[in-house]
Amino acid sequence: MSDARSSSGIATTGTADPVRSYRGRFAPSPSGPLHFGSLIAAVGSYLEARTRGGEWLVRIEDLDPPRERPGAADAILATLEHLALHWDGAVLRQSTRGDAYQAALDRLAAAGQTFRCACSRSQLTALPQNRCREPGEELFHPRGCPMSPAAAGASTACRFKAPDRDVEYMDRVQGRQCANVSRTVGDFVLRRRDGWYAYQLAVVVDDAAQGVTDVVRGADLLGSTPRQILLQEALGLPRLTYMHLPIAVDESGLKLSKSEDAPALSQERPAAQLVAVLKFLRQSPPAQIGRASPGEVLQWATANWRPELLTGMTRGPVSGASVRKATQEDRQ
Repeated sequence: MSDARSSSGIATTGTADPVRSYRGRFAPSPSGPLHFGSLIAAVGSYLEARTRGGEWLVRIEDLDPPRERPGAADAILATLEHLALHWDGAVLRQSTRGDAYQAALDRLAAAGQTFRCACSRSQLTALPQNRCREPGEELFHPRGCPMSPAAAGASTACRFKAPDRDVEYMDRVQGRQCANVSRTVGDFVLRRRDGWYAYQLAVVVDDAAQGVTDVVRGADLLGSTPRQILLQEALGLPRLTYMHLPIAVDESGLKLSKSEDAPALSQERPAAQLVAVLKFLRQSPPAQIGRASPGEVLQWATANWRPELLTGMTRGPVSGASVRKATQEDRQ
C-alpha cells in the first residue's frame, strides 16, 4: 500500500507563521486495528480539516514496540481508505524519527530543562499523590528526584523540569482550560528507562515538523495538552489550536478502546459505520444516508459539520452491541 496522497510541503521551522493554512492530523497507535472509538477521532479531525479548507495528515505513532501488533499499522491505513478517509501527503511513522527526538532532547538538556531519573514505578506508586491515580494514568513525580538519585551506570529516564505555573488555552469544544503541570503531573518523562522516546516529546516534535496548526483528538488527551504546550514553548515551537472530542465509553464508563466492547471495524457497511460516528457526534445525519457510499456520507458531513453541538461533552456512552448493530445493518 502506498503511503503517499500528495506532495504537500513539510514545515520545519519553529517560528509561528500568522498566515499558515489549516493543517490537521490523525495519529493512531498501531496497538490494534481501528475500532469505533478511534474512528470518532479520525472522522472528527477529517471533517474539521475539510470544512476549514485544509489538509488532513495521517501519522502512525509506533513509539512502543512492545505494545505494537504486527500488521496493525497497515490494517489501519487500509480501513481508512475503505471508509473514504483519504489523507494528504505521506504517512509519517514515528519509528523513523529517533534522530529528531534526540535532537530535541539535546536542546532541552543544553538549556538545563531536563534531568536523569532512576525512580522505579513501585517507588512512585508508593507516593501519597499516586494512591488515587486512575489505571494507566502517568504517575506524579516530585521535583528533584529525591527518592533515588541517578547513579553512574544506572538505568535512567529523562524527565522535563515542569515549571510551577498555570498553562492556559482555549479548547474549541471543551472551552477554557487551565492546569499546573508541576502540581498535577510533576516532572514528566521524555525518554523512558528502556530507551524509547515518550509520546509527549514525539508528538510535539512531529506536529511542528509536519506544520500541523490544529489538533483534533479525544478528550482523554486533555491532560496531555498542557505538557505539550510547555514543550512547545521550551523548544521555541508554535502553539497549536486544540479541539478535544468526546470519547466513547461502555456502559460501565470505561473508555471503549480499553473495553472488551471495542470490536475491530468490519469491512462491511462502511457508510453505516460513518453514520454511527456522526450520530455519536450529534450531527443528525439523514435517516437514509447509510445507504449511500462512504464518500457521499463524508460529503454530507463536511457540508453540515457543527462541532459546537459538542460543547462541554467529554464522553458519551455506547455499547459494543449497538456499534455492531449500526455497522451490520442490511441496506434495504
